[in-house]
Amino acid sequence: MLETLARMRGRMALLISAAVIVIYFGFILLIAFNKPAMGTIVTPGLSTGILLGALVILATWLLTWFYAAWANRHVDDLVRRIRGGER
Repeated sequence: MLETLARMRGRMALLISAAVIVIYFGFILLIAFNKPAMGTIVTPGLSTGILLGALVILATWLLTWFYAAWANRHVDDLVRRIRGGER
């Protein structure tokens, strides 16, 4: 059971890490290679860059929430069974 737990957590860690890397580096690459688009004004006082930066932060919060909900649903029960000695 411990191997199952480690495998589940490892897969989820890889998926979430990949998502964060894609989101963050996508944002950084937009800043580096498309500055004019990032400076486009959406509404007075709000540029595309600021909006996307806030969305990057929001995405990390959502991914954290998703992981916590997933762990509560899948991992916690397995940990309880491992600690209790159930098979």
